[in-house]
Amino acid sequence: MTFQAFVFYAFAAILLFASIRVITTRNPVHAALFLVLAFGTAAVMWLLLEAEFLAIALVLVYVGAVMVLFLFVVMMLDINIDRLREGYWDYLVPGLVVAGIMVAEMTIVLIGKHSGLLALAGPAPKPADYSNTKELGRLIYTDYVYPFEIAAVILLVAIVAAIALTLRARKDTRYQKPADQIAVQRAQRVRLVSMPAENAAKRDS
Repeated sequence: MTFQAFVFYAFAAILLFASIRVITTRNPVHAALFLVLAFGTAAVMWLLLEAEFLAIALVLVYVGAVMVLFLFVVMMLDINIDRLREGYWDYLVPGLVVAGIMVAEMTIVLIGKHSGLLALAGPAPKPADYSNTKELGRLIYTDYVYPFEIAAVILLVAIVAAIALTLRARKDTRYQKPADQIAVQRAQRVRLVSMPAENAAKRDS
């Protein structure tokens, strides 16, 4: 076993352990930290597969932005952990079935070349000036431009749906209404009040 293969299997074991802890730990903050560990380990595995752009994007986008925001949200909210875990074990059997299928697929892919189940060919050697970022961009905007656009539309719909579900009018919060502010009249903004002068008031008294 080469050193690169040893590092790959070591980080794969760490990634598997972190992924299991994400769904089994009771504390949501600990689950988020284990997810950060899983993302970091996956980035290292991308580096081993010579996909530097995907590794850097995974670290910057998910670990550096999404997970930090998620940690702040989890720590600021008062989450009832016992209520969230109600019915957790009801999904154990379907989860094990899905996990078993995924493990079987990965096993077939990994040992298929040696067992004859799959005729997997190794990657072709790359030239010295090869750039995986350029190649990824070429594939996205040529061969996979329509799936890429469809995925972008689906993400946009998901963002709009999430905003629509969370945007609720609450009576205990103060917020501005731009439509009412624009439609206001001058008489509603300024009111002239007639008050007697101070000296006149003293003379009358």
